[in-house]
Amino acid sequence: MSDVTVEHQRTVAGVRFQKVGKLYHFDYSNFPDLQVGDFVIVETARGRQMGEVMGFAPAEDGEREYKPILRMATPRDLVLKQEWESRQDEALRVCQNKAKELGGFDGVKFVAALYNYDGSMLTFLYSADDKVNVSKLWAELAKLFPDSQVEMRQIGPRDVAKLLGGFGACGILRCCSTFLTDFSPISIKMAKAQGISLNPSEITGMCGRLRCCLVYEYEQYVEARGRLPKKNKRVGTPFGEGKVIDVHPLQDAVTVYVAESDSYHLVSREDLVPLEELEALAKKAKEPCTKHGDGPCECGAKPGKAATDEAGDS
Repeated sequence: MSDVTVEHQRTVAGVRFQKVGKLYHFDYSNFPDLQVGDFVIVETARGRQMGEVMGFAPAEDGEREYKPILRMATPRDLVLKQEWESRQDEALRVCQNKAKELGGFDGVKFVAALYNYDGSMLTFLYSADDKVNVSKLWAELAKLFPDSQVEMRQIGPRDVAKLLGGFGACGILRCCSTFLTDFSPISIKMAKAQGISLNPSEITGMCGRLRCCLVYEYEQYVEARGRLPKKNKRVGTPFGEGKVIDVHPLQDAVTVYVAESDSYHLVSREDLVPLEELEALAKKAKEPCTKHGDGPCECGAKPGKAATDEAGDS
């Protein structure tokens, strides 16, 4: 019996640095016993960070290189992380007071101060409508926090809402602060496709941008609308010929106005007859054959123009 070599697919560890944040993948070949829920120390573009292993995924094909996990987090690392996190609110107050003292930051909102697990890095997050020069403030903060590498990072309104949390207009906790790890592009077209009022209070979230939930059912609405006739289309119904005046994608039905009886009816898709499409097909069936040219044709259609002219000349 011949030996069979089984090739195992390489996997990488998905690590998350925030409670609701993106997953970043790292090589864990040096730690074969790594498990979900373990805390690890890794090197990132923003310095050395501690993250939690959330799962494992197949490595992407190609020549992509994954940074290795440096080591497992120790109990001391976890205690340090808690200690530095407890100092974040005080660091934020220091930043806000220093900005007020320097002046020129009236339109800037300082949202959070974040230490990494060992306090070697301190990041201040702020939001503003325009780009702001924070170099003077950064220099002052670097003096006030000499043991940490200070970084100033501007974030958008969606990220601010994610950090602050709270309740959305629907009455439950905001999606961005509970389970959304990334923000999808959202347009006004999505609201129109779902028949939602374009009143700003109906489609904007607490961040002042279009609500993230507009994207959740958008594809289902597009698919459902694609199976139904559009408004003002002529259709046949069990109540007679009528015109579509409204579309109900979730009900898989349309509202039809029947002029003959001056009445409105909710008609399901199965009971609709697309009159305009049938009339177009009937008209095309009466036209000369265009598929086989002007030569002999067995498709049953009338001969083409050239064949008709030739028959008339003879």
